Amino acid sequence: MFGHRNDGKKVKGLTIIEKAEPFFMPQRIDAVNYINVKAPCGPLDEFITRERRSGNHYTYMHIMFAALVRVFYTREKMNRFIMRGSIYQRNYISISLDIKKKLEDNAEDVTCKFYFTGRESLAEIAKIVDDEIAKNTQDNTVHDTTRIAGMFCKLPDFLFRWAMAFCRWLDRHGMLPKSLVKASPFHTSCFLTNLKSIKLPYIYHHLYNFGTTSMFVAMGKEKIEPYVENNKEIKLGKFITCGMSLDERIADGFYMSKTLKLFKDLLANPDSLNESLPDDGTIPKKLLKKNKKNNKYKKENKHKKIKPLENKKKHDKKLKKDNSNDSNF
Repeated sequence: MFGHRNDGKKVKGLTIIEKAEPFFMPQRIDAVNYINVKAPCGPLDEFITRERRSGNHYTYMHIMFAALVRVFYTREKMNRFIMRGSIYQRNYISISLDIKKKLEDNAEDVTCKFYFTGRESLAEIAKIVDDEIAKNTQDNTVHDTTRIAGMFCKLPDFLFRWAMAFCRWLDRHGMLPKSLVKASPFHTSCFLTNLKSIKLPYIYHHLYNFGTTSMFVAMGKEKIEPYVENNKEIKLGKFITCGMSLDERIADGFYMSKTLKLFKDLLANPDSLNESLPDDGTIPKKLLKKNKKNNKYKKENKHKKIKPLENKKKHDKKLKKDNSNDSNF
């Protein structure tokens, strides 16, 4: 209440635009931007195969989790949220994921919420993810989110409507109990959906007005696509694409562009996720050095400068030479 919340701290010292945007766009759905991030699967597959020989069984989803956690830790503005026109810095890093206990039509859905410090290595993140999923996919297990949602669903419709309206009012005024915030998958840094697991392409998922989620990431099925290598040859390569929905009020376009570049670099260089990070919120430069061996599927990394006038002169010179050779006969 009065600007205080148990899940975040009000940001001060904002610019005029940062302060004004939430009032021009009061709802999260008003301010959503959509973009896709494409990463080559070559480095990912090579990394997963190499790590498997060492006894580490990683998947695309583990790497996706690790890349997102690292982004939230090093790019703090991406872990902000808007509530009642105020911008808050979230005081934890979490990712929500909806899973099915079984791949059957009528199987129960469970929404898990994973908490991180941001400094974890890929191995630590994979363990957190695997342990939480294993714990909540057992037949006799009832997740906290499911248990609380079940209590609300037992109410008559008109009471359910009033209860949700009361929860939204409490949330807007920073009075939603900590236990509900912890159980709510909508109060999270990012919502992730793994569409690859059900063989679907990426989508652009909407953001929720309820809760505090400012980012939604949909990881799609990998796809064979043509690409240009070194601006010379057209080849076929395997790529994975993520559809991202972002609340534009939490950061400006320049900040987001650098963030998306970092996210793409981390996916293209998964070796950089193997080490834990220091406590100062930075990524050591050695971890971001691009692995040339793994960078098999370069796509528009370096473009040669096109000089039309110079090319025309060369062409004319060659033509003139050919004509002079013809005249000698």
